[in-house]
Formats: sequence, structure tokens, C-alpha cells
Amino acid sequence: MPPTHLTPPKPDAVEPAEAVAPLMRGLTVLHRLTEADGTQSLSGLEKTTGLARSTVDRIAATLARMGYLRLDGRDAVLTPRLMELGNAYLAALRLPRLLDTRADALADELDESVSLAVADRDGIRFIHQATRRRAMSLSFRIGDLLPAERTAPGPLFATEWTLEDWARWRDRRAADPQERTFPAVPPRERPTRDTEFEERTHQAGTRGWALDDQLIEPGLIAVSVPVRDRGGHVACVVSVVSHTSRHTADSLRETMLPRLRATVHAMERDLREAPARPPAAPAGLAAWTGASKQELGREFVESLARGLTVITAFGEGRAELTLTEVAQATGLARATARRALITLEHLGHVASHGRHFTLTPRVLSLGFPPLSRTTLPQIAAPHLADLAGRLHDSASLAVLTGDEIQYTARVATSRIMSVNITVGTRLPAYATSLGRVMMADLSPAGREPFLTGPLDALTPHTVTDPAALAAVLDRVRSAGYALVDGELEEGLRSIAAPVRDRTGAVVAAVNVAMHSSRRTVERCVTEVLPELAATAGAIEADLRVAGRFTRVPVA
Repeated sequence: MPPTHLTPPKPDAVEPAEAVAPLMRGLTVLHRLTEADGTQSLSGLEKTTGLARSTVDRIAATLARMGYLRLDGRDAVLTPRLMELGNAYLAALRLPRLLDTRADALADELDESVSLAVADRDGIRFIHQATRRRAMSLSFRIGDLLPAERTAPGPLFATEWTLEDWARWRDRRAADPQERTFPAVPPRERPTRDTEFEERTHQAGTRGWALDDQLIEPGLIAVSVPVRDRGGHVACVVSVVSHTSRHTADSLRETMLPRLRATVHAMERDLREAPARPPAAPAGLAAWTGASKQELGREFVESLARGLTVITAFGEGRAELTLTEVAQATGLARATARRALITLEHLGHVASHGRHFTLTPRVLSLGFPPLSRTTLPQIAAPHLADLAGRLHDSASLAVLTGDEIQYTARVATSRIMSVNITVGTRLPAYATSLGRVMMADLSPAGREPFLTGPLDALTPHTVTDPAALAAVLDRVRSAGYALVDGELEEGLRSIAAPVRDRTGAVVAAVNVAMHSSRRTVERCVTEVLPELAATAGAIEADLRVAGRFTRVPVA
């Protein structure tokens, strides 16, 4: 495969004498997994990284210990926990948190996709997407890197390029005329002259907006306007993206530009008026990495773990840190933090400004693009598999749809007599443990449609009286779990726990189902419930990380 723009260092970059080699190798593995859309075999990583298999195995073991990947047979699979690195950059940047509401509102008003992008050297990276659900819709992901010359935001960023920036851009163009080193876009079909982009940049500087007329691929068009910070520099660019089946490039500009400019004006006001935020608590994983090294021995690459911990030192209220502040936030020795910062700067993930360091958009290249499209069923699947493996009973995830539950993820056991339910199955919510833990979280008004009888008696044990069901839901809400015994089907016993999002709202539920002969009700509570609650907690932890700056579909 060709060398990738996502994997520094550059061929002409000289490796610093104090660079941490294990950290560099670990980041190479993460880049290769990102390019492989989040999954690659260990033997494949050996080939694509050029590292020894023993080195790949140690790096994978370390990243798995950190929760950044899981080993699925012979494959290494990136996990949502890895997104905390990109989250650190986005939190430090603050732009998504300050501007995403207006971007989403603009997308709803115009019924078109809206994106926010920042500059990354001679490319752009997306930091927020508000997409429309259509057969033909925007497919770029948060963290995707695009060449500046094939986008609408690119010319707007290029208006602030220095002579050195332009020289770097021309060198890259000469080395890769088809832009095959940008995995997020199709290779260029026809060569273009440098002067074309230079002219678009001049026009963008004059007009204050830029247009993409099918530069990335046929049919895709966009109009963009810059959002400027207090100093007048381009902080990010807002784009309205559509398809030629809906607009021409000119009609998109004429129709969308006035409303886009009004939104940008409001965004710039938000940036000016945004109050300073107190620093949030950093991860501080140095002690944990030391304990993991003691437990796993040579299989745990402590210098890799500590280098990644440095990235998590940044965040909300911690956009610029000195070496001392990084060391204090992580609990690392100054010398260790310094070498990690030197390495990260060499690889393009950190920039230095005098005594201060900042994260760069390149941090988003560490797994964020493939993971930004992760759904709740995908998050839950490995946790359900672990739960089913421990208990030897079926485990499921479901969401509430109207007055029914719908199964969205499930791991069945291989028992002769097992619960035969498939993903997509719908069941009445009032008679299931999954439904009851979700119904219990609803407000009185939200519960009302479920409590208007009569309710069907599915078995002689089904609770059908609305008042009795309301009392059951109150007990479920207080207890934090629901147990249903023979109400949906004779002999079927299940216990469920809620899954909550970052706001604390119940968005789904997990359960374990079995034949009543497997365990008594008491054993379900004493043996199954603790395992079930731990699984729900692990899913929630992943969901909190994945959902901090992205929308995680629940189905």
C-alpha cells in the first residue's frame, strides 16, 4: 500500500534523539488500524507497519490493557475508549461545543448537511457533522482528512497560508498528484494545475466564501463561509453540503449563502462572548500504567501508555499547557513527559508555542474517523458476548419503540433449550424486563400510554391492571432493575438493567433471559444481577466517551 498522509513523520523529518521509539511504533499501529477502518489482523499489522510480530503483539496487548482495542481472535479491533484521545483535542478546541447547536439548527432549517472543519497543514479535518438521512448523503466522518484543494473550506484556510505553507503544499502535490494518500477521498481522476487552487484562494479572500463544485466526486457540491476568532483569524469553516440532484452549485450558493452568513455571524458572536471554562480533571493515568507494567511485565509497553496519557492531559480549560502542567496533570516525571511531548511534536500530534504545548487536529487521526460512526449495538456487542460467556445464558440489548421493545443486539447460547429471539424482534414492552426498566425511567406523562388498559394477558402471570403495572414500574425505578417471571411466556425468566447516556437518560436496556429451571428468582438477583449491572456500566462508559462529540445511534 502507498505511504499515507495520516502517518508521520515526513520522509525528510529527522527523528529527535530523545524520541520515544515505543510510542512512535504504537502510534504507527493506531494509524494503520484507522486506515483499515478500525479492524486488522495482527499478521496484517505486521506487514503494513514493518514491525516485528513480537513488537506488534506487545503493542496490541498494551492498547488492549488501556481499553483502546480488543483482540477478537486474530484481529485487533479499535474500541470507543480510544476516542478519548480525539475528545481531548476537541474539548481543548472548544469549537464543537460552542458551535454545534447552531450548525445542527442550520441543517434542520435548510434540510441539507452542515459541517464544521479546521485546517490541518495543507488539508482540512471535520470536527462536526450534521447530516441528513438520505440515500445520497454526506459520508465523511469526524476526523477525516481531505486535501485543501478539493474542498470548499480549503481556499478559505489557504488565504492565511505563509510562503512556507504554499511550498509544502506544492511539494505534496508533486509527490502525489492523484492524492492517493488521502484515504477519505477517491483518487483524483484528472490532474489540475496549481494555479487553479491559487485562483480559488484569491477569490475566496475577495468574496469571503468559497464553493466546491464536484471537486471531491461527481454530484457533491458545497458552499463555505469562515468563522473568525477574536483576532480575526479563521477558527473554522462552516459548509452547507448538497447534491446536484437537489441544487446546482450556483443555486446552492444563491439559496444557502445568506442564511449561512447569518449563522456564521451568530457563531462569531458566540466565540466572542464565550466565558472561560475552569479546567476539567485530567485522566492522570501514570499510576495505573505503572501497576499494569508490574502485572503484565514485558508484555506491557509502559512508555507507549505514558505517551498516550500525555494527550489526555489536554482538554476543556487546558488548551495550552506547559511541560510542568503536563507532568502535574498526568503524574509523570518531567523528564518522561518531556520526551513524550518531543515525540508527539515530531509526529505532528502536538505543536509548541514557546513554553506552551497544544494538541493539533492530527490527534483525530488516531481512530476517530471509523469510531465516530459507532452505534450503540456495536458498542454493546462485545460486552454482551462477555456477559453471555460468563453466565452461559443469552444476553440482549433493546430499545423502546412506541409501546414495544425492539432487540438491537443479542448474543445467544448454544443450549439445547434456549431463548429463541433474533435482532429486530419486537415484543410488548409492559410484559418484558427490558421494557419495564425503560418504561420506569419515563415521566408520568410518558408512562400514560402504557397504562391505559386493558392490557393483554399473555400468560396467567401477566400484570394487566394499569394501577398494578404503575406500582411495578415505581419499584423498578427504585431498585434499578426489573425481573419478569413467566409474564411474557410460561417458563421464561429474565432480568434487565438500564443503559444510560451522558445525560443520565435511559436510552436502552440489557437483559439476561433463561428458562425458569436454570435459576431461581433469588439466584437471578444474587448471581446474575451483579454481572448484568457491571455489563451495563461498561456499555455506559463506552457510550460516554463515544457520545461526547458525536451522536451515537441507539439502533
